[in-house]
Amino acid sequence: MSPQPQAAVGAPLSRVDGRLKVTGQARYAAEFDIDGAVHAVIVDASIGRGRITGVDTDDAEAVPGVLRVIHHGNAPTLPYRDNSSGSNNLPGRKLRVFQDDRVLFHGQPVAVVVATTLEAAQHGASLVKVRYDAERPTTDLAEGEPGEPTGYARGDAEAGLRDADVRLDLTYRLARNHHNPMEPHATIARWDGNRLTVWDKTQWVYGTQLELSTVFGLPLDSVRVINPYVGGGFGSGLRCWPHTVVAGLAARITGRPVKLVLTRRQMYFGTGFRPSYDYRLSLGGDRNGRLVAADHRIDAETSSYETFTEAVMTPGQMLYSTPGVRQAYRTVPLDVHTPIWMRGPGAATGVFVVESAMDELAHELGIDPIELRRRNEPAQDPSSNAPFSTRRLLECYTVGAREFGWQRRKPKPRSTRDGDWLIGMGMAAGVYHTAVSPAQSRARLNADGTAVIECASSDMGPGTYTSQTQVAADALGLAVRAVDFRLGDSRYPQTPPHGGSQTMASVGSATLDVCNQLRRQAIRLAVEDEESPLHGVSPDDIVVRGGRLHVRGNPARGESYQRLLTRNGRARLEADASFTPPRGERFSISGYSATFTEVAVDATLGLVRVRRMLSVYDAGRIISPKLADSQAIGGMVGGIGQALLEHTVTDHRDGRIVNANLADYLVPVNADIPDLRAIYLDGEDYDADPLGVKGLAELVICGVAPALANAVFNATGRRVRELPITAEALL
Repeated sequence: MSPQPQAAVGAPLSRVDGRLKVTGQARYAAEFDIDGAVHAVIVDASIGRGRITGVDTDDAEAVPGVLRVIHHGNAPTLPYRDNSSGSNNLPGRKLRVFQDDRVLFHGQPVAVVVATTLEAAQHGASLVKVRYDAERPTTDLAEGEPGEPTGYARGDAEAGLRDADVRLDLTYRLARNHHNPMEPHATIARWDGNRLTVWDKTQWVYGTQLELSTVFGLPLDSVRVINPYVGGGFGSGLRCWPHTVVAGLAARITGRPVKLVLTRRQMYFGTGFRPSYDYRLSLGGDRNGRLVAADHRIDAETSSYETFTEAVMTPGQMLYSTPGVRQAYRTVPLDVHTPIWMRGPGAATGVFVVESAMDELAHELGIDPIELRRRNEPAQDPSSNAPFSTRRLLECYTVGAREFGWQRRKPKPRSTRDGDWLIGMGMAAGVYHTAVSPAQSRARLNADGTAVIECASSDMGPGTYTSQTQVAADALGLAVRAVDFRLGDSRYPQTPPHGGSQTMASVGSATLDVCNQLRRQAIRLAVEDEESPLHGVSPDDIVVRGGRLHVRGNPARGESYQRLLTRNGRARLEADASFTPPRGERFSISGYSATFTEVAVDATLGLVRVRRMLSVYDAGRIISPKLADSQAIGGMVGGIGQALLEHTVTDHRDGRIVNANLADYLVPVNADIPDLRAIYLDGEDYDADPLGVKGLAELVICGVAPALANAVFNATGRRVRELPITAEALL
């Protein structure tokens, strides 16, 4: 059929749900008004490892309004029926709340108080006395016992490093980071007989549904998860956490709907985090700036009861053409809660190390950092020998250098000043693998000319409602206001997790497919209808614009959806779609970036201030420029936090997180981000998916931290290999 006119895709539209959010009409997990709901407050373990020897609940139960205090001594045994599909979201050796007396980490739920008011529940929780047989926890990455390494190798890295003209042996340490979304994690749980409904903050509706059906031994369709809005996530909602199970258990025991909201402090040990890393890199090159070998040795924290991994090795495998590469990635089990993916998972960590080392090598060789990268640009993916679908990193360098004014950078550190401030420029490349997963969608076209599309995706802020509406509007030939895109309900068709920059590629492809089906149904109905002006016209010659079907090139010959369906006695047309990516990867498909930044460092105090930042992206087709800018600026802000501010501090004596609040865990504020700009290279990548997109949300943080570290070196001459970069490190 003829290509559809594109009026919505590519337009800088405002969010379709924007008015609901700014007027407070958008309801988040804890804001649903469920009849008869009571409140629950978790009691957290005050030790980092050991066993519970007693729980005294008398004072708590005497508080007016307290209904129950639940703990391992009185909680029913949960079936934890095996519904496993191999997902990291599902129970393996994972924590089984209130099922035994073990304490595996500081802050683990050891009891929950349920009361008729939040205040009574809070007061009751403060009165629960838990006795422990405490052991000293191991929470320091340097003290843990690493597991067996996961490895990768090509060529002879050992010989290459031995014979290299220049060899750098570098050690990087990256602090644990927490997500800190504005909306706290929350769950409302209600039982109706043997059916469970939860209103939950989650980035994966299906994953939470599957987890709860596993824990409570229910058929999958006996669990409903509702989640229309997420107030920020950054990866923290990519699995079902213990508090959601606690809410479901409390609701079952009390026979009342239960609302449970984590405090800001509890979110530091009740949900996951970006793990800390010790990353040792040996990098070798020749005098002409050609990389010859790299040896990566990576240690990452995980919990004692689960093994969490992420794709931290990928940048070191494929970002540059390096003949000899050896990698060993070891997880280190500690007495901590399980980590989880955080924006730019794996890649943001790996890119920081690789791009910081590349800058150091460029300085050692006296080569411009961009030129060094150009000399090591691969013709195909070095890790797989697969051709790139698109890789326009060289163009990102060119555009970024021109727009940023890179030619004004002075290579010699500490050579540019502005009064008491040392000025430096830095840059770094970024990469993030394009993920595409199976997704389902259903849609109906109503006789009044409106359309409804449903899928169980989430929207934690990137604008899923808006971008999917744009795709649907163009595929159906409708105005944006005529499309109602619905998400966040497990009764809708299944979609993948809302993370990994895969929603647009995966859910968007399903939306495109289902809406194309509806449009074709309508066209077939028209050409077969003897009363239609389009009777007998080839379907390939018909397009739809503004809800009106017409012959391409002859807008006068046609009719509206509304008239067509009404005349044929059709209340609606319906379709279902199931998008499945092609099996096997014929291409290496990733998004790429080049980030440029200028910093000022107080020569006396060591304070770092970001003056400006520019990132150029090879991210395929941009569905919504306004949403893309929001994503890019947010990613840059996150990268500033990772580089200069964010650091979860643990008291290793008992595993307590010392700075579990937004006063002591520092994140960027408006004063930290004066001038941020994003540029997107025009183009699309239809080898990636039917929409030609490559994903943006994860990519935009990758490369920001090393660009800042490299700029700090250019300003000060101090090479900092530990994140965050503090004033103390520069004094």
